[in-house]
Amino acid sequence: MMKSTFHISLIALILALPAIAPRAAYCDDTPPNIVFFLIDDLGYMDIGCNNPETFYETPFIDAIAAGGMRFTNGYAACPVCSPTRLSIMTGRYPTRAACTEWFTGSREARFRGAAFNSAMPLKEFTLAEAFHEAGYRTAFLGKWHLGPTEEYWPEHQGFDINIAGCHAGSPPGGYFGPFNNPRLDHGPDGEHLPDRLASEAIQFINQEHDSPFFLYLAFYSVHTPLEGRPDLVAKYEARAAEIMGEEFADEEQVWPVSDPRRVRILQRHAVYAAMVEAMDAAIGRILNHLEEQGLADNTIVVFTSDNGGLSTSEGSPTSNLPLRGGKGWLYEGGIRVPFLIRWPGHTTPGSVCDVPVVSTDFYPTLLEIAGLPSRPAQHLDGVSLVPLLSQGETIERDAIYWHYPHYSNQGGFPGGAVRMGDYKLIERFEDGRTHLFNLADDIGERNDLAATLPERVESMRYKLHDWYNSVEARFLDPLPDGPQPWRP
Repeated sequence: MMKSTFHISLIALILALPAIAPRAAYCDDTPPNIVFFLIDDLGYMDIGCNNPETFYETPFIDAIAAGGMRFTNGYAACPVCSPTRLSIMTGRYPTRAACTEWFTGSREARFRGAAFNSAMPLKEFTLAEAFHEAGYRTAFLGKWHLGPTEEYWPEHQGFDINIAGCHAGSPPGGYFGPFNNPRLDHGPDGEHLPDRLASEAIQFINQEHDSPFFLYLAFYSVHTPLEGRPDLVAKYEARAAEIMGEEFADEEQVWPVSDPRRVRILQRHAVYAAMVEAMDAAIGRILNHLEEQGLADNTIVVFTSDNGGLSTSEGSPTSNLPLRGGKGWLYEGGIRVPFLIRWPGHTTPGSVCDVPVVSTDFYPTLLEIAGLPSRPAQHLDGVSLVPLLSQGETIERDAIYWHYPHYSNQGGFPGGAVRMGDYKLIERFEDGRTHLFNLADDIGERNDLAATLPERVESMRYKLHDWYNSVEARFLDPLPDGPQPWRP
């Protein structure tokens, strides 16, 4: 796929810039600002720096990677949104709070999904509260989806300002005004939501020019409904017409068993592409404003997604290949996500890290970068990534875990998973079956090694079950008059 001349020129310019000379920002008297971009349902393969052949144009996201560190094994703590969002805010695995499903979704198939909480507990001392306590002004913009009523919304979880954050998991009025959002004032009819959020972010930056700020912009993009700017949709429709090939293939069937389940294997969805570009352009406006205001050198920029790309349901707008599955699945397509951190003066521009990291790690990492004390009793599942970002060292962690005891909207099965080194074990909660993959050799998770490496399966399963106990994991429940589900 050929990129636009603008895209190529921008990336070439960024890569040609001299490396920023190391300075003492980490220990300096001027606290760094934090800008955290969280995207909804954006796949690992949806951005240019992870996939040079992507159908989508993401020059400003790619610029973050070119100016900082790109993690090739970055993970969301859950294959669906709300639990991962909780993991970022708390530094904990969401299972500890029994928040294992999107709020407030539930489905039944052979069994009933595990009981779960539909709000982030107010007792959690959030990342925003930590920065607020340290004297930062804090702002939340975009999708919250961490509680059904106002008492659980951002203004009660450490944010001074809440713009557009409410109960909704998708934009209540769609992507074009009027927005019908209880935390977003109406603008002109037809106003585009990503652009509006960028304008609000810039206004906040201007207001807090002389004090450190923590800006958390959680775009509703690129979650459904699939709505794009007409000019961008037309642009990608013309491009899609030039791409030939099969768009879908058969996917593993989980539920409902009477309906076909298909997975997208070719990126060419024009509306989704338009949504990606509009989101990227909104990020570009904010990054450019930081440069114009002389704030970029003292601003940490984080970019990630809450789960993998949507490929097996609800329009199936993107392909995650070579990753298997997508949102709602414990395969890599559902949990491996874009994971970028730019720390000027400390992180080598354009650096790449292959160490597995996860969304719980943002909390301790950002505290350490800002020179704030750690809160190990709070972010006890997160690990600071500062050694990777600044010192070229490694981090101490033997495993990363997932627990999803639900039937996802996208067809995913209830299960758990653990990654240790290159190996990943998946355990199904319906019947206890296990699958083992070597991700270094088989990123697509097609070669199941469970039968040939039983000792490794047993050791990793023991580790996973021990973790279930430590986080008080819940499991499937029987349907009335139905069989009893498997228990670990």
